[in-house]
Amino acid sequence: MRKRIVLLISLMLLVAFSAVTIVGCGGGGKQADKKGPVKLLYVQWACASAETHVMKAILEDKMGYEVEIMDVTAAAMYEGLANKKADVFFTAWLPVTHGEYMKQVKDDVVDLGPSMEGAKIGLVVPEYVTIDSIEEMNAVKDKFDGKIIGIDAGAGIMQASTEALKDYNLDYELVEGSEGTMIASLKQAIDNNKWVVVTGWTPHWKFARWDLKYLDDPKKDYGEAETINTIVRKGLKEDMPELYTLFDNFAWSQEDLASAMALADDMGNSEDAAREWIKQNPELVNSWLPDEYKDK
Repeated sequence: MRKRIVLLISLMLLVAFSAVTIVGCGGGGKQADKKGPVKLLYVQWACASAETHVMKAILEDKMGYEVEIMDVTAAAMYEGLANKKADVFFTAWLPVTHGEYMKQVKDDVVDLGPSMEGAKIGLVVPEYVTIDSIEEMNAVKDKFDGKIIGIDAGAGIMQASTEALKDYNLDYELVEGSEGTMIASLKQAIDNNKWVVVTGWTPHWKFARWDLKYLDDPKKDYGEAETINTIVRKGLKEDMPELYTLFDNFAWSQEDLASAMALADDMGNSEDAAREWIKQNPELVNSWLPDEYKDK
């Protein structure tokens, strides 16, 4: 009888231990299997949002990571990574647009190089505007109401525009705002066939929606063609090597990024759009993944 009781107690303890082991090792569901968190920084620009949400979806759905994203100013994006408050951002426009930011933190971050080439910034007008160069702007100031419609004050393109005002001796006000207010002003002007000049960049979905052109910039205040680079915090390669591999492999074309931005604009939901873009581009996404996560 005593042996039977001891055996029964042993079996009960074994069952209880097994239950704890199952829950403790991930039997409690997907959340228990999550790795991370991985912290991504971005600025509320269409390109940055598309890049960041695509990567967030890949990290969550393909690699099982918990992901935190935070939208910040351009300056805070660089400072946050340099101070190791986050792991990565995907929107370093170099060498001109974010050149000053990069100079300040270059010893405290790791530049993985371009994820996309051929980016461009400058002053953008509707195609029906009859001037073609920044040098002609003062002569038609009244048609533009003496305003250049800009975005957030900390953006590199705004710094370049401030330089352009000086170099071209432009008698214009550079209006601060956001990408959203810039797009709204552009749309309103085009709907009414009015003249408008905005700070613009490519790739961006607005060039697919409207007939637009850059004003020539002979003084090169807006630089030549740029690249969009991926920047990670120091130590990421040692701490999270598979993430480093994913971010280092990440590269796409202007058309790829433009299609991701267009989906986000059409669907009105960045996360749903990112997952739809991934579904439409399985081979490209697979090429970015570390070997152990690739679809064979």
